[in-house]
Amino acid sequence: METTTEKNIATFTHLSALTQYFIPFGNYIFPIILWSSKKESSEFVNYHGKQILNFQLSLLLYSLVLILIAVPTFLITLFRNIPFEAVVNNQDFVFRNFNFDGNIGMLTVGLVAVIIFGVLKVAEFFLIIYASIKTSNGENYKYPITIPFIK
Repeated sequence: METTTEKNIATFTHLSALTQYFIPFGNYIFPIILWSSKKESSEFVNYHGKQILNFQLSLLLYSLVLILIAVPTFLITLFRNIPFEAVVNNQDFVFRNFNFDGNIGMLTVGLVAVIIFGVLKVAEFFLIIYASIKTSNGENYKYPITIPFIK
């Protein structure tokens, strides 16, 4: 049976991942600090600390893959369609022969990657809140689509 202190520490370990919205890399730093302070004395805190860190590392990997897909597809599409004969008229750039007809597939792949990235970020927020609620009730919660980096 978990004590109230263990439940609170495990809950705050999950919630500390939300510090990413205020402090860069807070979603890694604060869960590591909370987890490492009590992982030896509480199996409950150890389990939840591993879960949130694995979830954050998995999201980092997924985000990097999506960025590596989206950015090059947009850049390739943009530079393939911009002719090097840009004309300056009254301080405005005028691009000739700018069309996307042959690159709809590339743009679609890039746009889908951006949409999936957005969905991941929204799902991350709600999954962290849900995991915190489950943890505060003393239940073990396992995040979906998580790669077990830390065992």
